[in-house]
Amino acid sequence: MSYGLKSAKLEVRSPSHYTQAYNDTERDIAVSSVPKILLTPQEYLARERKAEFKSEFSRGRIFAMAGACWEHTLVKDNTARAVGNHLDDGPCRVLTSDLRVKVDAIGLYTYPDGINVCDKTKFEDKRFDTLLNPLCLMEVLSDSTEKYDRGAKFKHYGQVASLQEYVLIAQDEAHVESHVRQSNGDWLMTEFRGLQPTLALTSVSVRITLADIYRRLAVPENPKP
Repeated sequence: MSYGLKSAKLEVRSPSHYTQAYNDTERDIAVSSVPKILLTPQEYLARERKAEFKSEFSRGRIFAMAGACWEHTLVKDNTARAVGNHLDDGPCRVLTSDLRVKVDAIGLYTYPDGINVCDKTKFEDKRFDTLLNPLCLMEVLSDSTEKYDRGAKFKHYGQVASLQEYVLIAQDEAHVESHVRQSNGDWLMTEFRGLQPTLALTSVSVRITLADIYRRLAVPENPKP
């Protein structure tokens, strides 16, 4: 698959590629955990819905989420705005990290930086705050989260049957990776560098430039590979 961009690099990888260097239990991210108290998902949700700050949940443990920096927030909001401008009143919509997503296969509750969903949304319960069927998930990378987002988290997201696309966006340079699920289960990766390329989100039929993503951010226009 090619988007016709000279600046894009494509590579097909199997799901094992993303996890062979990562232990599934490793989580070197800037969050705090409380390993002594194991909670049920129901107990987590009861606490989370009353909490002032968001936390993720995995295997009985709660992980408090660290606050985002200026660049991270601006990249996330720019991307959501650019995608949303193309969706208008159609069947698809873009959401940000205020909505929780559950990876039902392993019981992970998390807050992706960006979510694309179309048609009928599926939620875990009648509170409508935990989405089960995203089409596309986006994460803005930072030094503290990049290893997890590329490794174990990608493996977890891959178990969401509805997921067609996973997008990783750098916050300190104009660099984006789009991973599109193929019919055989492999992921086709397209890499974009610089402000001129156009990112095609195939799951929602939207095209945005990297200049839109990095608007009002001082990032290198031609980052080195």
